[in-house]
Amino acid sequence: MKRKIIEIDEALCNGCGQCVTGCAEGALAIVDGKAKIVADHFCDGLGACIGHCPTGALQIIEREAPEFDEAAAMAHVAQAGQPGGKHGGCPSGQPLTLTPCQQANVPTGQTPVAGSALSSWPIKLRLVPPTAPFLKGARLLLTSDCVPPAFPAFHSAFLPGRVALLGCPKFDDVQAYVDKLAAIVRENAVADITVLQMEVPCCSGMARIATMAVTASGRDIPITRVVVGRRGEIVSMGPVSETGNAGGATL
Repeated sequence: MKRKIIEIDEALCNGCGQCVTGCAEGALAIVDGKAKIVADHFCDGLGACIGHCPTGALQIIEREAPEFDEAAAMAHVAQAGQPGGKHGGCPSGQPLTLTPCQQANVPTGQTPVAGSALSSWPIKLRLVPPTAPFLKGARLLLTSDCVPPAFPAFHSAFLPGRVALLGCPKFDDVQAYVDKLAAIVRENAVADITVLQMEVPCCSGMARIATMAVTASGRDIPITRVVVGRRGEIVSMGPVSETGNAGGATL
């Protein structure tokens, strides 16, 4: 049958993988540094991935293709999310636990002065599957994208012993964040959540995302919010209430 389907201009594709994570049907993958359609019947032809492409490499065309098979697409997505399952998507989405030995084996000249406390990968919330083994019983560090470059002591002050999950409440899909975080909390006996956000107004949604996710998960775990100033100082710190407001003193 002739129907609408995604076409990829490989000359424009830079292999960033943003279209892969933007396709809920798992129809796209990065192969040899370029985005490819995994299987025509996984693509619904609606073009949700187009808005994620920074180079304009994607467009919707009409051509001969098998009919979209939603059940097969969802089965493919479920398999890709399972430990040991085939991962046909963005290479950066592969769950990985970073051990102290891996850090110790980095050549001295390549090791930061204070050392890295990163314990897992990926770190973007949208890329972390709820089935990632490093989430079991974890202490989560839900961090605004802007905090690590603004806060000099990010690795030493808050990251040790915690699993980092980064995102932006202004530019990203808030409901998708809530749903993903709720699944992580519900399925992994998460111990607690520390929210790191900037003092700017557009960052205030991070604590609400955490609160909404914990409520949706049906679990009761403590949430702490830390607000970082644009000059790299801690502005305030305190527990978050059910409404997303934080108590505690301003520092």
